[in-house]
Amino acid sequence: MKHVDEYRDPAMAKELAAQIRRTSKTPVRFMELCGTHTMALARHGLHALLPPTVSMVSGPGCPVCVTATEEIDRAVKLAQTPGVVVATFGDLVRVPGSHASLARERAGGAAVEVVYSPLDAVALAEKRPDDQVVFLGIGFETTAPTVAAALLMAEQKGLTNFSVLSAHKLLPPALAALLSGPNLGLSGFLCPGHVTTVIGTACYEPVAHEHGLPCVVAGFEPADVLASILMLVNQVEQRRSEVEIQYKRAVRPEGNPAAVALMNRFFEPVNAPWRGLGPIPASGLALRAEYGHLDAAKRFDASVPPGKDHPGCRCGDVLRGLITPPECKLFAGVCNPSAPVGPCMVSAEGTCAAWYRYRRED
Repeated sequence: MKHVDEYRDPAMAKELAAQIRRTSKTPVRFMELCGTHTMALARHGLHALLPPTVSMVSGPGCPVCVTATEEIDRAVKLAQTPGVVVATFGDLVRVPGSHASLARERAGGAAVEVVYSPLDAVALAEKRPDDQVVFLGIGFETTAPTVAAALLMAEQKGLTNFSVLSAHKLLPPALAALLSGPNLGLSGFLCPGHVTTVIGTACYEPVAHEHGLPCVVAGFEPADVLASILMLVNQVEQRRSEVEIQYKRAVRPEGNPAAVALMNRFFEPVNAPWRGLGPIPASGLALRAEYGHLDAAKRFDASVPPGKDHPGCRCGDVLRGLITPPECKLFAGVCNPSAPVGPCMVSAEGTCAAWYRYRRED
C-alpha cells in the first residue's frame, strides 16, 4: 500500500541507518513524545540500527499511561453505579486504580463495554435507552475532536442517556512542564505525528528557539522514524534548532483548524493531574458549562479521594525519561502483561510493554 509498504522497505531503512552512522559525531539523547513511536522503535528493532552516539528515551506520550490513578478510580466508581454502562477503549480496562480496575469490576458484574470509537458509544446509547452510557474520554488532542464529534452526534440525535467523563490531556503544557523539571540531558525531540496533524507545529517553536532543542515531527513506519532521527542528527551536527516536518504526507504547520474548532466548541482547558508529572495548569480538557448535561462528572457522583499508586511502581519515572523499564524492580517479575502493576505495562503504547515484548535482552 502506498505510504505504508514504501516506508517499510528494508533497503531504505538500512540506508537511512547508514546515513545516521556516517553523520552522527556528537553523542545525543533524543526523546520520542509519542507512544506509537516508542512501540515502533522497539517492534522494528530500530535501536539496534542506531550508532552508539545516538540514544532514544521515551517521554509522556502514552495517553493511557499518563492518566492519573484518581481518574481511573473515578471511572471505576461510575462502573459501580447502578444503571451506568461504561464504554471505553480496550487498553484502559486493565489499568489498575487505587483498589480495582475496570476489568475487575466487569468480572464482578459491572457493565463495562469495550468500543473502538466514541461513535460506537453513541450507538450503544441508542441501543440501550434504559441505561446511562458514559464514554471515558482518554487521550490527547488526537482523540478529543473525535469525542467532540460524538457529543455533537448525541446532541443531534437528542440522546439523554449519553455522557462523557473527560480525562483528556493537552501535549504543549506537558512538554513545558517536562522542560521545566530535572535536566534530562536531551538533545532534541521526536514529535508526535498524530497530535501534530491536529494542532500544528506552533507549540514546538519555543522548544526549538528558547530551549535550543531540535524538533522533528515524525511518521510511524520504520523509515519514517529513521529519517526523522537523521533529521535531528543533522540539526545537532549543523548546530541548528528548528522545527521540521518529516511526516509531510499527513502534517501541515497549521494543523487541522476544523478539528481544533470542533474540540474547542465542546471543551475548555482545565488544570489536570498527570501520572509522573503531577498537576499541570491548563493541561486537561473539561466540557464547557453549556454542555454540562453531557458531562458525566456532573451527572453522577464521580468524586474520589486522592489516588494511591503501587509503592514499587516507577511508571511515573519512566514517563519522565528518568529511568528505563528494567531499572524498575517490578519490571518483568511482579509486573508483567498478565499481571500489570502500572499502566506502562498495560497500554499498547506503553514503554514497559514495549521493552517486555521486544527489548528484554537489551
